[in-house]
Amino acid sequence: MPGSGDWRLYFLCAVAIINSATNGYDGSMMNGLQSLQSWKAYFNPADPEQGPDPATRGLLNAIMSVGGTIGVFAGPPASDRLGRKLAIVLGSAIMLVGVALQGGAVNIGMFIAARFILGFGLSITSNAAPTLVVEIAHPTHRGKITALYNTMWYLGSIIAAWVTYGTFNAFQDNWSWRVPSIIQAAPSVIQLIFVWFYEESPRWLVGKGRDEEALRILADLHANGNKEDDLVQLEYREIKETIAREQEVAKRSYAELWATPGNRRRTFIAVTVGFFSQWSGNGLVSYYLTDVLNNVGITDQHSQLLINGFLQIWNLICAVTAALFVDRVGRRPLWLFSTAGMLIAFILQTICTGVYSEQLNHAAGYASVAMIFLFYAAYDSAWTPLTVSYIVEIMPFTIRAKGMAVQGLCVNLALFFNSYVNPVALTAIGWKYYLVYCCWLFVELFVVWKYYVETKGRTLEELAEIFDGDQAALVVAEARRLEALNLAAEEKANRDNLEVLDASEKV
Repeated sequence: MPGSGDWRLYFLCAVAIINSATNGYDGSMMNGLQSLQSWKAYFNPADPEQGPDPATRGLLNAIMSVGGTIGVFAGPPASDRLGRKLAIVLGSAIMLVGVALQGGAVNIGMFIAARFILGFGLSITSNAAPTLVVEIAHPTHRGKITALYNTMWYLGSIIAAWVTYGTFNAFQDNWSWRVPSIIQAAPSVIQLIFVWFYEESPRWLVGKGRDEEALRILADLHANGNKEDDLVQLEYREIKETIAREQEVAKRSYAELWATPGNRRRTFIAVTVGFFSQWSGNGLVSYYLTDVLNNVGITDQHSQLLINGFLQIWNLICAVTAALFVDRVGRRPLWLFSTAGMLIAFILQTICTGVYSEQLNHAAGYASVAMIFLFYAAYDSAWTPLTVSYIVEIMPFTIRAKGMAVQGLCVNLALFFNSYVNPVALTAIGWKYYLVYCCWLFVELFVVWKYYVETKGRTLEELAEIFDGDQAALVVAEARRLEALNLAAEEKANRDNLEVLDASEKV
């Protein structure tokens, strides 16, 4: 179990996890702003009831994904060259520039530019912060902390929803939307204050040849300063071995992702997880809840903001609960339950929305809102806690980093499509656009049933047998070869150390 440094360790992890809440804050805040009359009137005084046209609203939300996509290529170099701490500082500082422009925006162009900068900065911190969490967390608690990192998206969304509701009641002018925009700086400010109390990643330090410093930090955080502790020594050896493996893997190209049938299947799953996590109909509510509620007759600002606030609380409860049960239930049952549940809920929501639109049946409109809550109960049972961890499990070490990069790119591409196309389509064909997602969810369910395998409790050999078939022995042999290289490198290092000691004794 962790030593007496627990409180310090988990406080540092909690501060880093705040980064995950930043993205959730943005989605919920944009939902809230699009309900505010002051925001709509400020950015489209010619038509204050409608606000910016659908294409402009699509660009407002999509541009953050564009910044994030570019930032995907800037995040890893920043984290590897500057270290996790300074990368968090860099990303947070960039985000503060974006927040300042967003909160002080005087026209729609300035607001759009601000959101691009926010997306770019967030992508850098989103690479460094979770990496730091994983690399300083105690091994016995690392799994739950990693799962909770993803679920904290909803903590940010809850804060944004209720802040926007509060400013709606407190202000009747432009401060009702400027205040939530400015408060978006809070996570970055918190990280900039406390990052100086972080310990740097021991893994990054070993990679830079600062072994003694890395060992001290492991001892301070996991063994109350005892460098000879068995766990600390084990972690230290594992870090050195992993870095040796990565030096071998770094020589490999992206072509390995599709070089064999097994790897093509793994890559296919990574791509589908990336797209499905954003294309399941959740994108409609994540940024355009106002449009969805308008389609069922709920048009007043007060009701829309309240529904947004309670929906985010519901999401957090469902996501955290699912994260705590992932290891008990298994991955494949959760994938199937989640996707089938989303399909059923979305079909029911489509029916209810269609009945309201055609017959102005208010009971059907209220039922449609209930289906949104049911949909997210299903979505959060797998697509929130498993989106990252499942890909880590199915990818062999030799292509894991590249597979994760491909998945991240797919998420950003899907987000851009969602953000830009959804408002335009909702305006053009209304509730009938939901039929597209009903059909698409059938496709998702088939893909999950056909290709998503169970990984709970399975060894490297068992997973290789599933994905690689006759080539499984070669895949396992390659993994074992890398392990052998690590052992050889470690033995050589030990011999070199002994020779140095012998030489010093002779002197």
